[in-house]
Amino acid sequence: MSSDATPDPLDHPLVFGQRMQVLRTRRGMSRTVLAGLLDKSPSWVKQIENGTLHTPGLPMILRIAEVLRVRDLAELTGDQSLPVDLFIGPGHAKLPAVRAAIDAFPLAADREAPSPAYLSARLESAWAARHSAPNHREVIGGLLPVLLRDAQLAVRQADRAAERRAAQAVLAEVYSLSQFFIAYQPDSALLWRVAERGMVAAQESEDPHAIGVAAWLAAQAHRDSGPAHFEAADAVTLETLRYLTPLLPDATHDVRAIAGALRFEAGYTAACRGDTGTAWGYWDTAGKVAERLPADYYHPVTSFSRAIMGAHAVTVAVELRAGGESVRQAAKADSKTIRSRPRRARHRIEEARGYQLDGQSETALAALDKAFEAAPETIRYNGYARRIILEETESKSPAHRRRAAELAVKIGMLAA
Repeated sequence: MSSDATPDPLDHPLVFGQRMQVLRTRRGMSRTVLAGLLDKSPSWVKQIENGTLHTPGLPMILRIAEVLRVRDLAELTGDQSLPVDLFIGPGHAKLPAVRAAIDAFPLAADREAPSPAYLSARLESAWAARHSAPNHREVIGGLLPVLLRDAQLAVRQADRAAERRAAQAVLAEVYSLSQFFIAYQPDSALLWRVAERGMVAAQESEDPHAIGVAAWLAAQAHRDSGPAHFEAADAVTLETLRYLTPLLPDATHDVRAIAGALRFEAGYTAACRGDTGTAWGYWDTAGKVAERLPADYYHPVTSFSRAIMGAHAVTVAVELRAGGESVRQAAKADSKTIRSRPRRARHRIEEARGYQLDGQSETALAALDKAFEAAPETIRYNGYARRIILEETESKSPAHRRRAAELAVKIGMLAA
């Protein structure tokens, strides 16, 4: 077989280089493109793939895994004895209770359901608690089981069309809150169940805001599932924008904001594809939506606002693997204006990715320290943060290794 031929993925066992070639060709990526993203030569990629060079060390394996969007490290390394899902965090202690509330199928009602208005007020408080809490999964994991049961009950007991639509809108948003809790935990089937139920409840509600939020989260779920699902992410995003756009002239701030957030999501997906022009084009249109919102406005679910656009620019640059641009955008973004602690921590992680792309490993670790200060649970469940820490534990610099090891202990990476 020619060294340029693609090995058969079913021809087991494949060595590392063959697996890398299969995954690269599955993504439709040339050796030249992969080499550029890894700061290596096309010849180096070819020699790894045909076995002329030995398997690289852990930091490079992790970088290859990120570039090729590999979710389970065993898929790249072939070592099935120690599968490592790079984008799944630990299971939270409150996950079983939340799962039980989602999976419940009660038919009899032993009490009167709260009104949609009362549930909406409780939901608003739950979102506020999530944004202000450093350990946000702990907080909303305690609130969700009762909220889910009450919202489901309100839908079942609604006997008028208007009341039922209002209850469905609340239930859709409770499912949205649930997705924030479940994301990156070891139950992807539960995440998809909630995403689909949220979409159905939102459609039943006929509420533009509920529909927009459900679509925003569904698009993220598709994109996070890997390149094969990027088209599905775009389909959800663009169809929802077509629905919302005619409503915007008379819409509330929240509806206009979710439309802006969806425009950014389209740009985010384009950046993941490597489509620079489309990615920055959508970022720009999202920014124009943000500029038309009040200066102090902050969307209660997505954090969309004028303040968030700087953080979004860092994300676009990072996904485009543009290290220098990531650092320039990070210098312009003011994370202190991001009110949500988990969203602020997420921005710090994106900054860390940018600094590492630019070769500034020490600054990357400092950014992760700031992420931990803002919201420990965000960094604990973030695969990119864990990958950077793992890479830096292999650094040639003793100081970097020590700092990375300290972070690994703080976020619980070394727990059994």
